[in-house]
This record gives sequence, C-alpha cells and structure tokens, in this order.
Amino acid sequence: MPIFHYTTTTVAAEKKIYFIIALLTFIAYIILAAQPIPKETILTSNWLRSLDSGINSGENGADAENAGDYLIPFSLGNRFGYAGSGGNLILNEEKKGIVSLSGDYWAEYESAPETVTIHHIRSGKETVLAPPWGYPLFIGGRIFIISKDQTTLGEIDGEGGSLWTYDFEAPLTCLDAGGGYTLTGTLDGMVDLLDSGGKPVFPSYAPGASRIPVILGCRISQDGEKLAIVSGVDKQRFLILEWYGEGDYRVTHHEFLQGEGFRREVKLAFIDNDSRVVFEQEAGLGVYDVKSRTTVTLPLPGKLEALDGNGEGGLFFFITSGADSAAGGKGQKRFVGLKLPGVKLIDIPFKSETSFLARQGRDIIVGGGMTLASFKLDKR
Repeated sequence: MPIFHYTTTTVAAEKKIYFIIALLTFIAYIILAAQPIPKETILTSNWLRSLDSGINSGENGADAENAGDYLIPFSLGNRFGYAGSGGNLILNEEKKGIVSLSGDYWAEYESAPETVTIHHIRSGKETVLAPPWGYPLFIGGRIFIISKDQTTLGEIDGEGGSLWTYDFEAPLTCLDAGGGYTLTGTLDGMVDLLDSGGKPVFPSYAPGASRIPVILGCRISQDGEKLAIVSGVDKQRFLILEWYGEGDYRVTHHEFLQGEGFRREVKLAFIDNDSRVVFEQEAGLGVYDVKSRTTVTLPLPGKLEALDGNGEGGLFFFITSGADSAAGGKGQKRFVGLKLPGVKLIDIPFKSETSFLARQGRDIIVGGGMTLASFKLDKR
C-alpha cells in the first residue's frame, strides 16, 4: 500500500457526535449568514446529511444520474461514498478494506488482492483487474496503478488496458497529475515529470541541499506549466519550477523552511487559478504568490487536517486539529476560512475524531463524526 495513500480503517462514531456537529453547523449558519464574507459575499447553509442513515447505492432512487450538478467523493471515518449537489447520498458504504476514490472512480481492496474492481461512478460500469500487479490510484480523471513495492507506476484505460509503465530506482512518495503530465517524487529525493505516454519530459531532478533527500510533496498546475515541490528533512525546502519551453522547466523560486521539517507527506495545493500555492510547514501555512514570487506565512491553530484545493478570489478553507486539546479535549477541530493576505473570516470549533473538507465551485462540504454539511458562498 503506497505511503502517500491514507485511509481510516475503523472509527466508531457515537450518536451524540452527530447532534453536536449538527448543532454547531446551524449555529455557524446563523452567525455567518448575517456577516459579509468578504464584502457582498455570504456563507449560507445548503444541506445536512447523516452517514448513519444506512443509505447505500441504489436505495431511495439515489443514483448518479440524479445526483445534480456534481458528485463529491467523501471518506470520513469508517464510511466512504459520494454525495450529490442536493445532498443525496449516491453511495454510503462502510469501509472493509483499502479505499481509493475520486470524482470518477472508486475501488476497495485488501492489502494483497486477487482481484481489484474499479467502479465507474457515473456510468455504473465495472473494470476488473485480475490479477492486479498493483494498487489503483485515481487522479485527474486518470487511472494509475502503483506496484506493491511502490517502485513502478503505470496508467490504464477504462477497459483495464495498459497505456504505459515507468520504473523508478526508489519507492514513490508523492504523485500528482495535470495538464496531461504526471509528476512524481521518490524516497531518494528525485523529481520526475512524465508526459501523457509515460516518457520523461526532463532528466530526473534532485533538489538536494538537505540532510535527508526525500520528496514529501508535489503538485502540478492545471495547465502543467508550474510544479510545486516540498523536499528534504533538515533542512526542508519549498521549490517552484516553471515551464520555459519544450521540455525545459527551471527553478524560479526556492526557500528553506523553519525547523527540521515534517517526516511525512506534506499537504500543498495550487489555488486561485494557479496564481498561488498553499503549503504546510512547521511555522504555519505558507502562501506563495506566483506573480510576485514571494511567500507569506500564516499561523495555524493546530495541525492541518484538510485543505481546500480549489480556493478562488483569495478565499480558501481548511480544517485543523489539536490546538485546543487542553481546553476542548480529544478530537477538537476547527473549520477556518481565510481571505488572503491573512484575514480570518471563519473560525468554527467542532468536536470529532475525523474530519473531511471538499469544495465544488461555490459549495463547501465539511464533515465530522458521521455528518456531512454543505455551505454555499453566495453574493448579496
């Protein structure tokens, strides 16, 4: 199982968590709906759903065809599935193994599966891999397969046919796709960019300058012209590479981050139509501006649990945990909204062992315990 693929196997949520999160959600609505976020923009309550209802695929007429404007894949505690734009649960299943899912596909499998079934959520089609040579990962509408030792990456089509494979000298530690490209980082500190046919765009790049050379985070912009990298332990670095012509990417920004750095995958995302990069660091939340090539660091109220990867208009959201553990006890979380360069617009505490955050256009979906709540960013 790849080290950058995270799942929660079992989380028993008590009934009272549902009522707490529901109460906090509607309190938040009452407070937030009356305040501009920012000027001429308000956050209103959209829908609230309990995952404890036992609704599974096909029940109550819930299917992908009547999902509405979009489908949101969710993984929350010991549940996973899809919610439609109106809050109808297209799929709501208890986890029994390892789960991979995206807006297009999902699969559940054991650590050493004899077969893997890839479910196409919109069409209901199934693709069976038997026997699978690795684990499926779904990114950017594409189906990747990573080998069990994490040193081989491949892509398959919707029928299960191989499109390409690529072998690495060390295990993969991060993976992203965009603009027809595939961006990877490895345990030995190498960065590779592959084209749509799995061919290297440039020779393997080693950021270096750290005691332990490992790539802990990598993201690619939607057009494939900008690459964001977090590399190394002691010292840890943040780098931006930009396209300068056919096959030519150059480092246009790099900085050393405070402290030794994380020894795990680091969360980072392009936001605001690829004009900014938000990344996790020990000192807080880094926000890099592509145009000015400057970074500001914003304090974080605890450990970053989830990050809105679709922020726009300088407004983005995240969930943290642990800042108020002494006062709030175990499972304390905060749902925070920021207006850059650093104005805090929302800071809502809630209590849950698990959390979830997603964004689709102007809809924000927040999860805690056994509850999903949707808010909408509206203009006055």
